Amino acid sequence: MELQEMHRQLMARLTNRGLVSATISQPRQKSGDLKRVRLKPVEIKNIYHIQFEYQHEHVLKHKNLTVEEAAAELAELFAEFRQGLFQFNEEKVQIQLSKKLKVSWKTEQTEKKQAQLSHNRKKRYLLEEGVPYPFLVRLGVQNPDGSVKKQKYDKFRQINRFIEFIDDSLVHLPKDRTVRILDFGSGKSYLTFALYHYLRIEKGLDLRVTGLDLKKEVIEECRGIAEDLGYEQLEFLVGDINEYNEESAVDMVVTLHACDVATDMALSRAVKWNAKVILSVPCCQSELNHQINSPELGIMLQHGLIKERFSALATDSIRAELLSLVGYETQLMEFIDMEHTPKNILIRAYKTGRKPEAGQLERYRQFTGLLSAKPFLENELKELL
Repeated sequence: MELQEMHRQLMARLTNRGLVSATISQPRQKSGDLKRVRLKPVEIKNIYHIQFEYQHEHVLKHKNLTVEEAAAELAELFAEFRQGLFQFNEEKVQIQLSKKLKVSWKTEQTEKKQAQLSHNRKKRYLLEEGVPYPFLVRLGVQNPDGSVKKQKYDKFRQINRFIEFIDDSLVHLPKDRTVRILDFGSGKSYLTFALYHYLRIEKGLDLRVTGLDLKKEVIEECRGIAEDLGYEQLEFLVGDINEYNEESAVDMVVTLHACDVATDMALSRAVKWNAKVILSVPCCQSELNHQINSPELGIMLQHGLIKERFSALATDSIRAELLSLVGYETQLMEFIDMEHTPKNILIRAYKTGRKPEAGQLERYRQFTGLLSAKPFLENELKELL
């Protein structure tokens, strides 16, 4: 098939509103920042659009385009990418482009699927409203009939958002052995229980999960709940992140709201354990706030509030860059809406082993030099940089 005919075929299907979802991947230039693009149809103000989600190295971006605009965008994307997988109402289409832009077009008939067009439709959660989950009932988030308690609805949303990140991480976890997961600073463990339930009960993974926290009374309560629920492969221990030396290798490390450099300690441990997945929501970043000395940024830093916020953003940017430098694909994601909590940045990192880009370390040095910063995590990982 010729390139022009491929575009004509896609345009016909898009015009008929047959698209359910699509993924465009395999960039021709491996050094590029854009990794893949996902498509889905949405209806905005009663007008049909195609939403493009651009997955860059560290960020996600979105565009909502009309069918005509989408056709032009696809033409540009297929000049940059070699593969496309499109799910239409009753058909799956796989497209592969050669170096000379020759098209391989393969189709497969599927069961009829229907796209959800409403851009503002009610959110469908991985843990559904109205379905009673024993751990959510036990933790006081749900009533026994599965309804979510009004005062706990934000927590229910947060749990589901976290489960989405866990679900995205499944492909990076081993399938042929017990999955080892550590949750540092587990606290009341809403998310620890959610992680265990989803991976063990919903997905059937063989796993062992440890929640670690300094508060003895909280740990004892969590142990009791785990025992009541029959969660035999979930344990809770009293302990400090910096003093936990029970492991030599871990598959996933979770650290939520560990204060200041406690987050860096957990990230460092995760890297040295060769963790395949890291999920971290930092808290109380004050290290850089005490270090920053940059006359060039004086207009900002003369204001205490701005300096505090800038320091927190710079800290998380540095953490993401350091993880990237030691072989992780890292993104900074929105964990939960800002209206619910200001602690809404999640660091998501997958171990790929990819070498840093040319000049990446020097760019990092220039940034920390501008701030006169000596980050704790950099010192922890210095042997790997």
